[in-house]
Amino acid sequence: MTAGSPHILDNPALASLTGPHAHFAEKRGRVLRYPVDVSPWLALPDAPDAGDWADLAALAGPGAEVPLTAYAGQVPEGWEITFHVEGVQLVDDGLTTAPDPEAVRLGPADVPEILDLIERTRPGPFLPRTIEMGTYLGIRRSGALVAMAGERLHPPGWTEISAVCTDSAVRGQGLATRLILAVAHGIRERGETPFLHTGAKNTGAIRLYESLGFRLRRTTAFLAARVPERLPEAVS
Repeated sequence: MTAGSPHILDNPALASLTGPHAHFAEKRGRVLRYPVDVSPWLALPDAPDAGDWADLAALAGPGAEVPLTAYAGQVPEGWEITFHVEGVQLVDDGLTTAPDPEAVRLGPADVPEILDLIERTRPGPFLPRTIEMGTYLGIRRSGALVAMAGERLHPPGWTEISAVCTDSAVRGQGLATRLILAVAHGIRERGETPFLHTGAKNTGAIRLYESLGFRLRRTTAFLAARVPERLPEAVS
C-alpha cells in the first residue's frame, strides 16, 4: 500500500464482498450488498458517482432505507439521511487470545435462540442468515444461551468481531471478554487480524476493548439513507 492510498479497512464491506465473502455478493454495477437476510451491510465504491447512486437505488428500490456505514461524503439531492451515529473502528494491537472451554459453536439450529438474545441485549443487527458469515460462539447456563460473540465482515487478512452480547442475568462475570478472546483466537489461528466497530459514545465498551489489547484505528460513522420515491430519468 502506497502512502496516502486507502487502507483495506476504510471500506471493509467492499473489501469483504469482493474478497472472502464474494459468494454472498448481490451486485449492480459497482454497488454490492449482502442478501437482506444475511446482513444490512452494503458497499459503495470509494468515490461513488451518479451512476453508482442510481445503481444503489435500483438495487434497494424506491423508498428503501439503506445503510451507508463508513461513507463520509454527501448523499445526492432527494436522498434523506435517516440515521447518523458516530462510531469507532478498533484493531488488534496485542490481544492475549485463548480458546474458552465453556464456549460452544453456534449453528443454524441455534438461530431462534440467538435472535431472542439479540432482541433482549441489542448489540446490533443479527438476521436469520447472519450465522453464515463466520464462526459464532456462545455460552450456555442451564441449557439457555446467555452470551455470544462471532465474526461478521471478512476483508482479506482481517475478520470483524461482532454480536458481542450478554444476558442481563449474568453480566459482570466476564463472559463477553472470554468470548471476544475466544473468537479472536480462531481468527488469529487462520493468520488473520481481528477488528471491530462500536459507537463512539459507547465508552464502557471502548475501555474494555482497549484493556484487552485493541487500539483505536479510526473514527467512522454509521449512517442510513432513504432512497427517493421517484428517481430522475436516466440519461441515455
